[in-house]
Amino acid sequence: MAKEKILVLEKTSVVSNAIWFLALITIAIILPSFVHNQFITGPIVNATLFLATFLIGARAAMLIGLVPSVIALSSGLLPVALAPVVPFIMVSNAILILIIDGLRKFNNILVGFIASIGKYLFLYGSCYLISNIIIQKTVAIKAIAMMMSWSQLVTALAGMVIALTVLKIMKKI
Repeated sequence: MAKEKILVLEKTSVVSNAIWFLALITIAIILPSFVHNQFITGPIVNATLFLATFLIGARAAMLIGLVPSVIALSSGLLPVALAPVVPFIMVSNAILILIIDGLRKFNNILVGFIASIGKYLFLYGSCYLISNIIIQKTVAIKAIAMMMSWSQLVTALAGMVIALTVLKIMKKI
C-alpha cells in the first residue's frame, strides 16, 4: 500500500501570503498607473519583486512580475514604440526573481547585486537586438537604449536597497 502524503497548510500562513500578494501586486499595478517616472516606479517595482520572492516565494513573485510592464505600457510610462520590449521586460523580471530564489541562502546584498546584473544584462542585450533587428533605426532606438540600459541596473539595485531595508525593519518588529 502506497503511503499517502497529506499537505497541511497553516491557516495563518495562507492568509498572510494572500495579504502580502495582494499588497505587493496592488503596488505593482497602481504605481505605474499614476507615477510616470522610471526612476521612481522602477525601484519600487523591483523592490516589490525582491520582497515577493523573499516573503511569498518565486511563483507568486512571477505573477507580480508580469503586471508592471503591461501597466507601464498602457499608462504611457513606456512609449508605444517600446511595445515589442514588454515580453523581454517580463522575462527580465523572471530572471531577477529566479536568481534571488536560487541564491537566497547566500548574502542578500550579494544575491541582490547578482540578480540585478542578470536582469540588466538580459534586458539590455535583448533590447539591443530588438532595436537593431526589428525596429527601424529611428528615434525609438534612442528611447529603447536609454530606458533599457544603465537605468535598469540602477533601478534594480535601488529596489534591492529598498527591499532589504523593509526586510530589516520587519525583522526588528
